[in-house]
Amino acid sequence: MTEIIEEPLSHRVVKGGFWVFVSRGIERTFYITRLIILARILAPHDFGILGIAMLTMLTLENFSQTGFQAALIQKKEDIDAYLNSAWTVGIIRGFILFIILYFISPYVAVFFKTPQAEPIIRVIGFSFLIQAFTNIGVIYFQKELEFNKQLVFQLSGTLADFVVAVSAALLLRSVWALVFGLLAGNAVRFVVSYLIHPYRPHLSFDIGKAKELFGFGKWVLGSSILMFLITQGDDIFVGKLLGATMLGFYQMAYRFSNTPATEITHVISQVTFPAYSKLQDNIPKLREAYLKVLQLTAFLSFLLAGLIFVLAPDFTKIFLGEKWMPMVPAMQVLIFAGLVRSVAATSGSLIYAIGKPKKDTKLQIVRLIVLAALIYPFTVKWGIMGASVVVFLSIFISCIGFSFMAIKITECGLKNYAKMIIFPLINGTIVVLFISKLKTIVVTGIWGFSILACMGIFIYFVMAYISDRFFEYRMQVIVKESLQSLRGV
Repeated sequence: MTEIIEEPLSHRVVKGGFWVFVSRGIERTFYITRLIILARILAPHDFGILGIAMLTMLTLENFSQTGFQAALIQKKEDIDAYLNSAWTVGIIRGFILFIILYFISPYVAVFFKTPQAEPIIRVIGFSFLIQAFTNIGVIYFQKELEFNKQLVFQLSGTLADFVVAVSAALLLRSVWALVFGLLAGNAVRFVVSYLIHPYRPHLSFDIGKAKELFGFGKWVLGSSILMFLITQGDDIFVGKLLGATMLGFYQMAYRFSNTPATEITHVISQVTFPAYSKLQDNIPKLREAYLKVLQLTAFLSFLLAGLIFVLAPDFTKIFLGEKWMPMVPAMQVLIFAGLVRSVAATSGSLIYAIGKPKKDTKLQIVRLIVLAALIYPFTVKWGIMGASVVVFLSIFISCIGFSFMAIKITECGLKNYAKMIIFPLINGTIVVLFISKLKTIVVTGIWGFSILACMGIFIYFVMAYISDRFFEYRMQVIVKESLQSLRGV
């Protein structure tokens, strides 16, 4: 009998991460390109108005989460018997949220002192209905790890949003271009969901099944509310205290400064959570896996953060235009927030993997307390720059807790943990200093920007090689192991 050799877990993790990264990369490339084009055409005030509408929609959405999707993915047994009840509850919820959004829109416009937001909020509410009627069968793409089909489903909406939003912006030159793009993306995903998956849901409600799903989903609701307050609370204060235009600057600064960290975090959380879960009873293996993930995360994050920090003014002027320059200082502060968040994310999935989600919640509450205590005085005193500093402080303080928690769980020791951070920190700092000096020589423009970025990447890799050669940083070993794992992909 031929012995079946199971592929090592590390190889499966690398391959899974590769496909998630590719899928996410394609989608975000369209998103960033769309954002740059629209930023050139529309005004910061337009983005601020949409930001107010989206904040209103996200508030209702997060405070009414059923958690059914997470519950369905988590279930080990067949979920067919649960799908119709979950779909029916989703439709009822969608209609209720649509009605609420319609009637509260005037009050939201008054609260933010932006009357233009009222019709935007009402129209954008149709997203609730479109998403509610989307084929619930697409949940199998995540449950069964069918990333190729998930990519088609997500990318179809992204492309529709891109085409409609850019076309409408060229014709209308108003905030409605953003609204139409959003609705078009949701509408196309709705259609594609029925074309790409054979499941056909119908209205049916089983209270027993719904209660069972909500037994798990209630924790998702609590986490959703907490994360909303943490991630959107600053936007609410900026919009209320500083107005739609400043909110537009702030949200754009946040998007670009945090995009690399967000994407790294997204990939890592998807592939490390199941991997850590399998290793939770084997501390030596868990420690080895965690330190490799931390090292790779820090290596990528410090490179991207350094480049964005030093090139932020040039990027803004070249790609977005002079009108967006007021956001640059806030963007540079938020880069540090994104950098710290990407490092903390390696510990978050570790804490969940060992079955201690309460500890993660406590650390997030600490972050919320810092944010709530400082956001008002800092924003009033220093505007969007003050809000950015508070966001950084709240993430940094909670990250200290996450770091010590990871050290305790893996028993890796402070020295080993710090080693994974210190080398990329030093190398990233050298890159920033080098490019800052080089900027006084290189002519600005797209070509100059490209030369500076390439030189920064080159210097960073040279410094990483030196760290490997003389200080046993071992980055080359991790890269070689990852490339070997990708053979046959």
